[in-house]
Amino acid sequence: MIMDFVTTGDGSKTIYNAQIGENYHSKHGALQESKHVFLKTGLQFYLEKEKVKEVSVLEIGFGTGLNFIMTADYCLAENVKLNYCGIEAYPLEKSIIEGIGYNEFVCGDIWDSYITNYAAALENDVVLNSLISLKVAHTKLLAFETSRLFDVIYFDAFAAVHQPEMWSDETLAHVAKFLKPGGVFVTYAITGNLKRSMKALGFTIEKAPGAPGKREMLRAIKL
Repeated sequence: MIMDFVTTGDGSKTIYNAQIGENYHSKHGALQESKHVFLKTGLQFYLEKEKVKEVSVLEIGFGTGLNFIMTADYCLAENVKLNYCGIEAYPLEKSIIEGIGYNEFVCGDIWDSYITNYAAALENDVVLNSLISLKVAHTKLLAFETSRLFDVIYFDAFAAVHQPEMWSDETLAHVAKFLKPGGVFVTYAITGNLKRSMKALGFTIEKAPGAPGKREMLRAIKL
């Protein structure tokens, strides 16, 4: 795959995937998008709703690991135990991740542990520290299976215009079965088709304010 670093609107970098024809993160700000869509509207919302100090997260589209390191950094600071699983059909080389500069945005221990254990996490669950564990499932989404149920799902697939199969009813149903009742599903997008699909799968739908560049995003809670 041909990859190029791109500086986004908030100064943080993303990667342009020429094969897909899209950046891995919002051009308006990779860091802002991660913090707003996934950390604030997803993880923090769930923790405040449930009043718990332990959480499990499933990410669809692990990519560079930005959402993971931001989540891990927050959980470490707040003394929240985090079990994190990402799904990535086409994992990036460690050298690409190292070159993107996300070490500037999290504590050094989180970054060093992530980079050191990245290759191992593609094979097995790894413990980064007393609070954080990580697994990156190297598989296509519809082939992913686990007996685990998760509290929060970060749905960070490429946009439907580039990968419509990732937003199909079949795919969303497959993802939804891994979420606990009361669990939270968040994604940067919101469309009529997406809302209808999630309602049909037994979710309540909320329109949340979007990250910079988007007016709204979707948050859904499993009944």
